[in-house]
Amino acid sequence: MTGEPWSGRAQAYVESDAHREGEDLDLLVEWAAGAATALDVAAGGGHVGRRLREAGLEVVTCDPAPGMRADVTCRAESLPFGDDAFDVVACRTAAHHFDDVRAAVVEMARVARDRVLIVDTLHMGDDVEEAEVLRDPSHVRNYTEAEWRGFVEEAGLRIEEVRVLAHTIDFTAWLARTGCTGETAAQVEVLLGERVKAGQLTLDKLALRARKGI
Repeated sequence: MTGEPWSGRAQAYVESDAHREGEDLDLLVEWAAGAATALDVAAGGGHVGRRLREAGLEVVTCDPAPGMRADVTCRAESLPFGDDAFDVVACRTAAHHFDDVRAAVVEMARVARDRVLIVDTLHMGDDVEEAEVLRDPSHVRNYTEAEWRGFVEEAGLRIEEVRVLAHTIDFTAWLARTGCTGETAAQVEVLLGERVKAGQLTLDKLALRARKGI
């Protein structure tokens, strides 16, 4: 995941209803309870960082796109922080853009003192993957729950809880955020099939809480 084309999309993600709120965002805040410090990886519009700050945590945000105006500009696969630097490391709805998701999870585990919290869209079949790439060529891949469990356990983390959530968002706004229009947008809608109903798109999300140590 590089800085482009994300810098040009920054304001759209700051204003996005799909990112500003949601059950998954509330869950991350709940799971961070009791921590004092947090790192928000691939922070995008900064919504995780905002909510954690409101909850009283000291938060550092990082993102590869300078236009996102995070505290630190860096890739998830190479975090410029020391071992055990943050009580909590969180990453929400970004990992499907990472060039090397395994390396990113290892890095998140390294800089976390206590907990790693991850939310991302799940793999929902080849047609959905094709639709995702058409809508946004920076999409790399969504992963299955089994794959996510593997990434996290390989990084030396102990999984405490996994939830699968249905995330329903405005379909037109979802297309607009990446400038997907015309015939391409129509093809995306066909590929998504029954996931688009009455102008709403429903995606499956995984939320995972893992802890460091035994």
